[in-house]
Amino acid sequence: MRNLCMKVSYEGTNYNGFQTQTDGRTVQDHLEKAIKMLTGDEVKIIASGRTDAGVHAYGQVFNFQSLSAIPVERWAMALNTRLPADIVVREAIEVPELFHSRRSAKRKTYRYTVNANQFIDVFTRHTQLHHHGRLDIAAMQRAIKHFIGTHDFTSFASRNSAKTCHVRTLFDAYIEVDDSMCRSASRDQGVIHTYVTGSGFLQHMVRIMMGTLLEVGEGKKSPDDIPVILAALDRTQAGPTAEGKGLTLWDVDYSDHMKKTL
Repeated sequence: MRNLCMKVSYEGTNYNGFQTQTDGRTVQDHLEKAIKMLTGDEVKIIASGRTDAGVHAYGQVFNFQSLSAIPVERWAMALNTRLPADIVVREAIEVPELFHSRRSAKRKTYRYTVNANQFIDVFTRHTQLHHHGRLDIAAMQRAIKHFIGTHDFTSFASRNSAKTCHVRTLFDAYIEVDDSMCRSASRDQGVIHTYVTGSGFLQHMVRIMMGTLLEVGEGKKSPDDIPVILAALDRTQAGPTAEGKGLTLWDVDYSDHMKKTL
C-alpha cells in the first residue's frame, strides 16, 4: 500500500468548503471522484485541515492510501484532467506510511486579502474583500503584533466552536501592502495582504481577527485594545467575522524533509 501526498490549490467560491458534507458540493468530493475515475478505487482523503464555504487554498495538503502503480510524477496531471478548472493538484509525492496530513503538520499559514482601492477589481472580486472606506493601515500593523505568541483565543473563536481548549500559538503575523494598482492622485490604498502563521487555528479564528483588525483600521478600536480583547475570553468583545472570500489557506509546513519535497 502506498501513501500518496499531494498539494492542491482551489478557488472556494463555488464550494461549501473542503470537507465532505451530506448536503453540499465540496472540494473533497471532487478530489475523491477524480481519484476513483483514475484508479477505480474509492478512497477517503485526509486533509491538513478544513476550509469553510467560499474560502480558498493555495497550498492545501492531503494524503491517501492507494494500491495504484501509477508513477508519482504522473498523478497531478492525470487528476487535473478529471477535476473542475477551479481545483488544481500542483504536486504529488510518496510519503512514509505514518505520515498524516493533519497530525504531521507543524504550522499553517493563512492569508487574508483586502482590496483597499476605491473601486472593486472585477478580476479578483471572488478572492478579495473590497473595503470602501479609508483604513489606518499603520494602526492595523501595530495591532496585529499583539496576536503573536501563545494566547487563549476564545474571543476570536466561533461561538459554535467544539474545541475544549482555545489556546493556540501564533509564530508570526504581519501585513504587506501591494500598491502597484493604485491610481495616481486617488484615494486608493492598495491591496492589503495579512499573513498569519500558527500551530493551529480555531473555527473562524482568522476571519474574526481580520474583522477586528478592520475595526482598528476604521478607528473603531485601538491597537492596544487587542490584548484587552484576548484577556476578556468573550467573543462579543472582538470584531465581526470577515467574509470568507478574502481568506486563503496559504501554506502548510511539515518537517524539514517534507518541506524540501512538497
